[in-house]
Amino acid sequence: MSSSDPLVRAEGLSKSYGPVRALAEASFTIPAGQVVGLLGPNGAGKTTAMKILTGYLAADAGRAWVAGHEVAAEPLAAKRCLGYLPENNPLYLEMRVADFLAFAHAARGLPRSRRRRDIDRVVVRTGLEPVFRRPLGECSKGYRQRAGLAQALLHDPPLLVLDEPTNGLDPNQVVEMRRLIRELGETKTVILTSHVLPEVEQLAGRVILIHRGRIVADGPLEGLRGGLGDRLIVRVAVRGPSGRLRRLLAAAGARAVRERPRPFGDPGLAAAEAELDGGAEALEALAAAAAAAGLPLVELAPQGHDLESTFRRLTAGEEAAA
Repeated sequence: MSSSDPLVRAEGLSKSYGPVRALAEASFTIPAGQVVGLLGPNGAGKTTAMKILTGYLAADAGRAWVAGHEVAAEPLAAKRCLGYLPENNPLYLEMRVADFLAFAHAARGLPRSRRRRDIDRVVVRTGLEPVFRRPLGECSKGYRQRAGLAQALLHDPPLLVLDEPTNGLDPNQVVEMRRLIRELGETKTVILTSHVLPEVEQLAGRVILIHRGRIVADGPLEGLRGGLGDRLIVRVAVRGPSGRLRRLLAAAGARAVRERPRPFGDPGLAAAEAELDGGAEALEALAAAAAAAGLPLVELAPQGHDLESTFRRLTAGEEAAA
């Protein structure tokens, strides 16, 4: 693998469970050093994609590589390059943290001569010192998650795959886990899933959105939050009746028009929010059309979007089209 090659590459991944198509020809690449949020509604296929990348499941079609190693053809070599924290974080609760990490180290086939050094490194990295001699069953959920993350770090892999890493944690534990993931993202590539979209906004620089087994969006977080390509969400207010504003927007090709409360409660104003294609040129055309129609503009502003609104718009659109 050369320095210019992506750390993760997926080409046409497909997977079905009986009649259910969980993943359909999914393709993406992830270069070293990115923190990527893999998102989608329940059953969208994101966990299936993670399991294929980690070698836990075999794809029905398509291929995946980790650090230049094809997952299906070189499973052990690929797994040496990644650490995986599943959503359910399976642990032996009767084991002490120290014994669990020693067991995981041996199970990975790592040299016994490195065991003490590797365990000390991950214990410090994940903050497990206070519970190192305690049985996992007596640890809080936050410390159990840290133990699961510690085992994923034992072999110091370049890639971490984290499935719902903050699931079930209390607010203080969530803050600590996010801080830890953010620190790990400074030196490692991280792929994570989360149903808490503001969490992804805090941690990830890129989002891959899967719906009904297909990738429906892939790009930098800021690009997805700001809109999709030349599609804009605009807020419009004019001095005039609401019927004339609706006709103006219809003539401009606006979609999903929603009336808004009159600004300042002024009965002489009409306001709406709508989707437009065409970027800045569409805004200029709408302003010119309003002037030609004798509707003085009070407001014409493109709206930024958080990740949640983009998520809802994309997945709702897919369902409508299905």
